Amino acid sequence: MRFIKLATASVLSFLAGCVSTPLPPERPAPGPASLPPGASLPPPPTSLARSWDEYRLRAARRILQTSGSEAFAGQLPEVLQAIPVLQVQLNQDGSVRRIDVMRSPQFAPETIEMAANAIRRAAPFGPVAHLPHPWQFNETFLYNDDLKFQIRSLVESR
Repeated sequence: MRFIKLATASVLSFLAGCVSTPLPPERPAPGPASLPPGASLPPPPTSLARSWDEYRLRAARRILQTSGSEAFAGQLPEVLQAIPVLQVQLNQDGSVRRIDVMRSPQFAPETIEMAANAIRRAAPFGPVAHLPHPWQFNETFLYNDDLKFQIRSLVESR
């Protein structure tokens, strides 16, 4: 638990000096790794999230649900390989409008595109019109040495 608090504090200190960098134009994301051929994504939740915190947790769960073998479970390693932080801007229906890089990892820069693809693959996340503007949230991906990720929002909610 202490490590998680220290890791969170480190991530937040990195965020303080970050500048937003837009990702290249959207390419079709690869299909979900965990779904068999011909299967479709589950629909986004039908009930509306009451806050941005709840929305972000639902989005994080959906990202994991559609990422299959790209994610890992269990304890975080003591040292992470890469920690990209992305800002996800949404349309009214919860589809992704734009993804900006808030923090680029020094090592394994390919994790930025991997994380962005995981987000695009999981979208739409559900309507946001009832939530306050701006319609966006930040998410931090925690990559291990095998370039498998956990999502900080879910690690913190345990």
